Amino acid sequence: MNLIGTKWKPLVLFHLLEGGLRSGVLQKHIAGISNKMFTQTVRELEKDGLISRKVYPVVPPKVEYKLTKRGQSLEGILRSLDEWGLEDTLNQ
Repeated sequence: MNLIGTKWKPLVLFHLLEGGLRSGVLQKHIAGISNKMFTQTVRELEKDGLISRKVYPVVPPKVEYKLTKRGQSLEGILRSLDEWGLEDTLNQ
């Protein structure tokens, strides 16, 4: 829980389950996250070894994030949380 127990980390990880995403695209998938919080979140996830960051030497800069093997190991947990949230929404 220390690794993914914040508001934004599970959302970032969930959106990376289908493959790598460019920084701007990933941030757009997460409604309500500020630039500062997005940057802080992906840095922490990278530091914890759950995502990797690749910078392409182009102008403008292109940064892509993807899950590491350790991050991929959370897929079952993330999908279960998503299903639980959908069921809760449907039952209300």
